[in-house]
Amino acid sequence: MSQIKRVLIVGGTHGNELTGVYTTKKFERHPVLIDRPSFETFTLIGNPNAVAAGTRYIDHDLNRCFNFKELEEQLRCGYEVQRAKDIFDQFGQTGSLPIDLIIDQHSTTSNAGVMLILDQLDTFSLNLAAYLSSIQPTLNVYSSANSGRSQDSLRSLAKHRVGIEIGPIAHGTLHAELFQKNEALVYAILDYVEQYNTHGIELEKSSLPLYQYVVAVDYPRNSEGEIFAMIHPQLQFQDYKPLNPGDPLFLTFDGEVITYQGDFLAFPVFINEAAYYEKAIAMCLAEKQNIGIS
Repeated sequence: MSQIKRVLIVGGTHGNELTGVYTTKKFERHPVLIDRPSFETFTLIGNPNAVAAGTRYIDHDLNRCFNFKELEEQLRCGYEVQRAKDIFDQFGQTGSLPIDLIIDQHSTTSNAGVMLILDQLDTFSLNLAAYLSSIQPTLNVYSSANSGRSQDSLRSLAKHRVGIEIGPIAHGTLHAELFQKNEALVYAILDYVEQYNTHGIELEKSSLPLYQYVVAVDYPRNSEGEIFAMIHPQLQFQDYKPLNPGDPLFLTFDGEVITYQGDFLAFPVFINEAAYYEKAIAMCLAEKQNIGIS
């Protein structure tokens, strides 16, 4: 097996998601908390200018700025594009400190609880998720493998990568209990890597519940592109709960109910995430799967 030699812990990829910002700053003040004998651990404030400004980003969403070929085709430039190139030059696979595993910390206004995001369903990622679920049974494991996020996100720079989402929490604020849960999950990931490197980890045969991304759903919009409906009250904060065809999905400003017309049993994730309004995403629909771990 290939050892993990370098781990990068990232906070502040979005400047107003303070949980990751302040856990990362804590780790920088007390590096002994994240030191493990078998690998090097680095920290990074992803978007320091946005952190200083208290905004999600300055010019572009940094977490969509790592597909450089696409950016060049779109002739996009700005602070985050240059920041992405600088991060790539340092921590990318051809950089000065190529990283084997990135832990990217985020927070969300949706009812995510404690969520682990997997961009790929390789053996390492699935075994890590199974280990974390065994010690934190309330952990929600979400796969973005079919969403394209493995190509343009900050964590796409590493061979192995996981995202952490904590919520619900308003952007630009801190929540002590969620801060502690986020911190504990980072430590658990580091402990897993240490065991993986030194003597391996034997997991009992089990089934890992996993929410697999299928499609993003936009808010209903009129011909001018303005939304004319909200998340239905029965759906608000119901992340990971089953959504059946015919269930209420949106409520128009005039009080009309718009129901879910999909052809599969869906499990909504990121319901009414505040930062996704600009991305035309009301929620992501996932299918629940049970992945065999052996």
